[in-house]
Amino acid sequence: MAKMSGKNRYMRRPAAGASGMAAGMGGGGGVSPLAAAQEMFAKAQEELAATTVEGSAGGGAVRVSMTGDQKISGISIQPEVVDPDDVEMLQDLIMAAIGDASERAGELQAQSLGAITGGLNIPGLG
Repeated sequence: MAKMSGKNRYMRRPAAGASGMAAGMGGGGGVSPLAAAQEMFAKAQEELAATTVEGSAGGGAVRVSMTGDQKISGISIQPEVVDPDDVEMLQDLIMAAIGDASERAGELQAQSLGAITGGLNIPGLG
């Protein structure tokens, strides 16, 4: 049998830290594109949760604060719009302010996650 010296130019060896088939398939120890995208997505979601947008209605009489991941964090109502004889108007103003805040949060999501998704319209991601 021939003795192997380790300097055989015809024998390929995997890169340090890689093993067997993974080295030949591009798994040479780096971060995969999918893992990098998942990390970017998780970071973007954290940033969205920490960002606040505000929607308003009635010329600012009703304001709704919402996080970038569309969770209501506060509602502010000016006393002059509270009319016990017209509760329906107040309800409409609150709904309009929530809708405005939700739209702004959706725009923020689209901006933040658009770079990661490459402009794909993925349901539930803004």
